[in-house]
Parts: sequence; C-alpha cells; structure tokens
Amino acid sequence: MNAVLLLGLIAALLFLRQPLLIILMSAAVFVHLVWGRGQLDYIVEDMWIGLDKELILSIPLFILCGNVMTRGSIAQRLIDMLAAITRPLPGGMAVACVLACAVFAAISGSSIVTMLAIGSVMFPAMRQAGYDLKFTLGAIMSGGTLGIIIPPSIPMIIYGLVTETSIVDLFAAGFGPGILLTVVLSVYAIWVNRRRPTEAFDLDEFVRSFRRGIWAVLMPVIMLGGIYTGWFTATEAAAVALAYAMVIEIFVHKELKLGDFYNIVLEASKLGGSLFPVLAVALSLNIILIEHRIPQGMVAFMQGYIDSPLVFMLLVNVLLLIVGCLMTTGEAILVLAPLLAPVAAAYGYDKVIFGLIMILNLEIGYLTPPVGLNLIVAMSAFKQPFGLLCRAAVPFIFLMLGCLALVVWQPWIAMYFVTGKF
Repeated sequence: MNAVLLLGLIAALLFLRQPLLIILMSAAVFVHLVWGRGQLDYIVEDMWIGLDKELILSIPLFILCGNVMTRGSIAQRLIDMLAAITRPLPGGMAVACVLACAVFAAISGSSIVTMLAIGSVMFPAMRQAGYDLKFTLGAIMSGGTLGIIIPPSIPMIIYGLVTETSIVDLFAAGFGPGILLTVVLSVYAIWVNRRRPTEAFDLDEFVRSFRRGIWAVLMPVIMLGGIYTGWFTATEAAAVALAYAMVIEIFVHKELKLGDFYNIVLEASKLGGSLFPVLAVALSLNIILIEHRIPQGMVAFMQGYIDSPLVFMLLVNVLLLIVGCLMTTGEAILVLAPLLAPVAAAYGYDKVIFGLIMILNLEIGYLTPPVGLNLIVAMSAFKQPFGLLCRAAVPFIFLMLGCLALVVWQPWIAMYFVTGKF
C-alpha cells in the first residue's frame, strides 16, 4: 500500500506540473519517513554516495564534446560527404540528412545537439533545393532523435547509473534499433521524394568531400572502437572524444580558437548545473528504495493483478508514451527507471532490453507536444509555428512507433549486438 501511495504522490506532483527536483525530493522524503528511520539528513549522505561514481564524469564530457562540434565544422563536412554519396537517390539530400544525423549521433550522444548541428546546415539547403517545408522539418526533427538511441547516448548513461546496468551492453544494444530507425527514415525519405529528379554520382566531388570529412568520420570509429575493444571505458571515451574534437577543430579544421573554449565550457556548465542536482537526488532515492526493497514490493503487488508479460509490456509502453509527452527523457528515466526496471525483470525482461525499449518510447516524446524538446528547439531555431512543427512530426512518429513495436516483438534486434544470438 505504501508503494502505491508513493506512486500516487509522484503522479499528483506530475499533474501539478512541479519541477523534477521537487518531485524527486518529495519522493525521497516520503521514502525516508515511511520506510527509513525518519532522519532526513541521510538524504544528503546518500546524494554524495550516489554521485561518487566515475561514470558520471562522462556526461559533462559528452556535453562539452557536442558543443565543440556544434561550434566547429564537423557537421558540415559530414553532410558534404554523405550528400556526395546519396546524390543518385531520389530525395538524396533528405537521405543525407538522416544519415548525417545518425553519424553525428554516434559522436554527440544528444538529440538536441544532433538536430541543431545537422539542421542548421540542412534546413536552408533542403528548402533551397525545393523540398516540402513540413517534410524537411519532420526529417530534421526525427533524425535528431537518433542522438539518444545510437551510442554513445547520455540517456543510456543515466539509465545505466540509476539501474546499475552495464553501459557497454546498453551502447551495444543501441546499434540495432539505431540502424533500424535510420533505414526506415531513409526509405521513407526516398519514397516521399520518389518523383524528384536525381543527379549522377560525381567521383571527384566525393573524393574532395571525403578528404575534408575523413577526420570527422574517424571520430566515432576511434571512440566506439576503443570502448568495445576494451582500450578505454565510457568515461575515458568521452574524454578522448572531447580531446579529439578540440584538436581537429582548432589545429586541423582551424574553425575554433582556444579562446572559444571558455564560452563552450560556460554553456555546458549551465546544463550541468541544472542536471546534476536532479541526478544527485534521484540516485539518493534509488539507494533508499533498494535498501528497503521497495521495487520488490511493487513486483509482488503488480504480479497479483497482471499475469502476462505481454500485458505488462503493453501497459508500460502506453505509460511511457504518455510520460514522454509530459516529461523530458532524462526526467522520465530518473523517476521511473528505478521503479519499473526491477518489475520488468520479474516478468522476464532483461534490464538492457527494457532500457532500450524505455528509451525508444521516450525518444518519440521528443516529437510529441506539449514537452517535445525537438519541437520546442526547432520552433526557435527554424522560426516556424509550433502547430506546423507538430503536424510535420506526425508521419515520422508513426514510423518510429512501428520500429518500437518491432523491437518489442523481436528483441533480438537490440540484443544481437550484446549476445551475438538471434
């Protein structure tokens, strides 16, 4: 009953549109008063214990790396190279947009950074080439969401932290759904633009663009290759990515100066200043929940009403799709993952596959009002009405829902890169 009251408290605060920090702090106080020993100063101690993890350092490092690349020319060079490859396809520029988002996602780990870096170049280019406005906006916004499913992904790191799941396994599991989404969005771009005239492949142009973009292409190869060969951890990979991006942009591309790094750090600090207090409270709440076996109580409660794993997963998907409309991905993971992951495990869903399903659900939330971050950021970046952006996202939301259903039905799509088995 107390677990139900806890969920009711969280639901009531969400309904009242309270800040996430207030929601998590209220939940932590409730848990300490009901299950703990009533000493609220333990919350501070648990916050310190929760943050005392090396992996947390990877989050600001990936944020810094994304800001460096957004300020530099890595995105432009990637687009030029991919556009040279996709020229013979109908809607080749749109396909290049999706592919560029996928490659940039493998560097930045962030949906918004991916959308802004690629969209700032592709939006004027696609409009000048005569692409439909709604399709252009939808392609850029949906392509941006690949930033949280293709590794490295900041939401995956947060999920791994609060559920104690292997980050390497989560990254590996992200490849299958990421490739699936990239292929589906690319095929849709070709089909929508099937009547557009195509251009002949220009080998000289490709060679020139490849020479200009080779350093950008090598970045995800070095970073992810280092992780999966065991040369460095996810945190060390973030540091390597940041150092690599700075060296390339300052000394090779010469698009940045050392003095620009001050403003880049300042921007990342603002984001970190809002993220880390929330993360500290969430991790402290997770510690006390595990200590007092709250997830196990929820498992017993739900199994008394739901027998079928399929029914459980359908209900969870509906819940996450609704939550994705109301909360950002990071907020939803911090609030729900510690509670839902143990319940899912009791129904036979591994924490890795459940994490991927959770992130795929919340990925769609980037395109759904009222809190769809890609919609809000695109409204400011591309100077378009919010209603138009919502309509532009609709066909891409259905495509992503289809991919989500396929991953739920055939989990090997994600798990093959973890287990090597179909």
